Amino acid sequence: MTEAQIGVFGGSGFYSLLDDAVTVEVDTPYGDPSAPPVVGSIGPYRVAFIPRHGVKHQFPPHAINYRANLWAMKELGVERIVGPCAAGSLQPGVKIGDFVVCDQVVDRTRTRPHTFYDGPATTHISFADPYCATMRPIIIGKARELGIGVHDGGTMVVIEGPRFSTRAESAWFNTEGWHTINMTGYPEVLLARELEICYANISLITDYDVGVPGAPPVTHEEVVRVFGRNNARLRELLFGAIPAFPIERDCECATALANARVEVE
Repeated sequence: MTEAQIGVFGGSGFYSLLDDAVTVEVDTPYGDPSAPPVVGSIGPYRVAFIPRHGVKHQFPPHAINYRANLWAMKELGVERIVGPCAAGSLQPGVKIGDFVVCDQVVDRTRTRPHTFYDGPATTHISFADPYCATMRPIIIGKARELGIGVHDGGTMVVIEGPRFSTRAESAWFNTEGWHTINMTGYPEVLLARELEICYANISLITDYDVGVPGAPPVTHEEVVRVFGRNNARLRELLFGAIPAFPIERDCECATALANARVEVE
């Protein structure tokens, strides 16, 4: 089987990354991933890419098979994943076109399978710091080198979708001080941690959410338009940051399962 060390999930408007890549069929215990992974090279690494919504954006956020996507990456040997996504801004200082490399996440989803560990061994993963402490500063540093407007840290709230927020919901998120809003950031990041895969998010701000004072209602067309405009910058950032990831891992992601299981005699 073709192997890869790095994985990338594509979001709304971002359906391809690698040139001269090979398509790999991967079987998982959870069914088919959103699309067969394609594997190519970026710098010294083999990189696997999966568009999380499918190649024709046929899977809405609540219907994505997140477990199959993550398991497919693990089967290929992936140890680090970058998860770019379209996101709305919840704060006036987080502007349309900015990139946010999040450091926290709030889960407001309801119906999604969100763990690989349904028993019989009970497993409690530490999730205090959801995003890889090694990958984040590398991505931020490279974005600044490239002149990309980037925020070092931010809290993403992930809603169930596929609808957008009401004004009351969005105003609540705004007053909580959270920074970005998205529909796919969870459980993707948690499932990566459960497989001891490092994960970093890059939120591409496409709009102001409706609860931001003075902001107009969001439309999907506007989201896709801005995301498309940012695709070239995102690609440049990925091709700059991925080769800078270290080969060895000494972060907590790599040992997430250590002492996480409840052993019963």
